[in-house]
Amino acid sequence: MNESIHGHRVMEFMLELGRPVTKAELAELLANQFGEQAKFHTCSAQDLSIEGIIAFLERKGKFIESDEGVETARDRICQH
Repeated sequence: MNESIHGHRVMEFMLELGRPVTKAELAELLANQFGEQAKFHTCSAQDLSIEGIIAFLERKGKFIESDEGVETARDRICQH
């Protein structure tokens, strides 16, 4: 079984993209990067799917939304 990926890694991946993406495109990119069956976790949630981590990050205000899609910023990644 693959190791769970922290949500911080998802946000770092988004920073590496350097552009806004739709949530559907983000899901596809995450599947390509980490595998379609990848599991994610955060400091307060476990066993999240790709769709689950996207929804979690959105709920927690980690995305910057625009007409082009979503992106994030380094200062939205908690440092603990």
